[in-house]
Amino acid sequence: MTSTESTRECETTTEKRTKRLEIQEQYRKFVGRKIFFISFCLFLIVLISGISLSLGSASVTLFEAYSAVFNRFFPDYFHTTDFFDVVVWDLRLPRIVLGILAGFGLAIAGASMQGILKNPLASPYTLGIAHGAGFGATLAIIYGVGFYGIGRLLLIGNAFIFSLVPAFVILGLSRYKRATPETMILAGIAMGYLFSAATSLMYYFAEPEALKLAAIWIIGSLGRGSWGNDASLAIILVCCSPLLLMKAWDLNVMGAGDETAKSLGVNVERTRISVMMVASLAAAGIICFTGTIGFVGLVAPHITRMVIGGDNRFVILASGVFGAAFLIGMDLIARMVIAPTIIPVGIMTAFMGAPIFIYLIMRKKKDYW
Repeated sequence: MTSTESTRECETTTEKRTKRLEIQEQYRKFVGRKIFFISFCLFLIVLISGISLSLGSASVTLFEAYSAVFNRFFPDYFHTTDFFDVVVWDLRLPRIVLGILAGFGLAIAGASMQGILKNPLASPYTLGIAHGAGFGATLAIIYGVGFYGIGRLLLIGNAFIFSLVPAFVILGLSRYKRATPETMILAGIAMGYLFSAATSLMYYFAEPEALKLAAIWIIGSLGRGSWGNDASLAIILVCCSPLLLMKAWDLNVMGAGDETAKSLGVNVERTRISVMMVASLAAAGIICFTGTIGFVGLVAPHITRMVIGGDNRFVILASGVFGAAFLIGMDLIARMVIAPTIIPVGIMTAFMGAPIFIYLIMRKKKDYW
């Protein structure tokens, strides 16, 4: 080998090594940005939770609130009183935990539905799932008619069962009629209108007191937070969330088109049905306890994609963490605006979130989907 050939070979090797290092650096930045976003949202959750714990009719400082929380785990290092313990653990913390779980679940359900249908309008609300739950709850509140239990159990059971009706209709179209994602979206919107009409008809003939109770439930609130409800919702999300995260790579592949996904070994129909089913179950379980909070599942995935891009391996988890921070943040504002009156968080998410979302869309200059 001549010296010239040896020099060229060394230059080629150096170029390859330099290019490989550049790719590795780009990938580190790619992942680092996403990890930073998730970490920042987790920090916001801790901060907002602490402020929420200290906010209310009973005067509790931020330090006293955190002391009451950590006293349960480290009693030798953190001290509190029985009064603060009751206020924090029995009254305020269950509400915050419900907000975190609900925001996380609605956001990952929305992100998964948008990914599987390749449509930015997909969410538990626009697909009719929330409307079905609202119809079931109204049926239980106004007429006491339902499928399971009495009183509060009847309301929860009705909301859960009827919220699954639109999901099964959409899945039926996908399974037996080979419906396209666009058709599935339209079917969900149609089911939403159908349940809304049926709910409005019940409102028309309802007694004033029952009508007020139904309307309060429909709006959406975190006031039903209790350790029992939180535990039930946590079990649902623990079962559903890993299944959605495991399908993230398939969602990425399906984003290139069904034919491309099939050529790469993805069972498109089975994946679409399974993801829709799991996401619908997660959303239905949340709506049972919170009412119809319709904005989080639509907007949280969009804002997340604006910040970190469209890789579903990160988008689903990051959307969940951002959705949790967003929902408890909106609930904090709802408790502060006209205190001591608490505005239902479903109203506040729409009032505060919609202008922010419109601003971000107008400000974004490149495609993020």
